[in-house]
Formats: sequence, C-alpha cells, structure tokens
Amino acid sequence: MPTVLSLFGLRFFFYIKDHEPIHIHVENGDGEAKFEIETDVIMVYNHGLKTKDIRLAESIIEENKENFISEWKKRFDDGNNNR
Repeated sequence: MPTVLSLFGLRFFFYIKDHEPIHIHVENGDGEAKFEIETDVIMVYNHGLKTKDIRLAESIIEENKENFISEWKKRFDDGNNNR
C-alpha cells in the first residue's frame, strides 16, 4: 500500500492494484475512509474515522488533490492496466 502523504496522524495511500475512479484512502488508528478525487472530493465510505478527522482529511485532500492525482497516474496509467 504505497503511502502518498502522512500528515497530522493521517496516512493517505493507494492499494497496490487499485481501480478507477481515481481515489485516495485515508487511515489513522481509528479506522479508514475512501474519497473519490477525480473531480470533486467525495467520501465513498468511512469505517471508524471521527468527524474531526474526516474534515481534516477532506481539507488535506483539497490542498493536495493535484499531487494525489499525479501520483495515481504515475502508478496506474502506465499502460499495464493494473486496475
């Protein structure tokens, strides 16, 4: 699970053989959430993250969205169709 960013106790990552649409996973000691990021930042699911951590994650994703999308494309748009 490649980590793209760790900040304020939150880890932002992709699974090795992830799939479209472009999204990012976020976890801390309480749980994990998944956000679609291709257009708007939309939470797909939350398994245990507290509301304050969800809001923090959304803010961090908005600030780093272009970087996350760029990292996604480097890992998954390589012509290998690993999705």
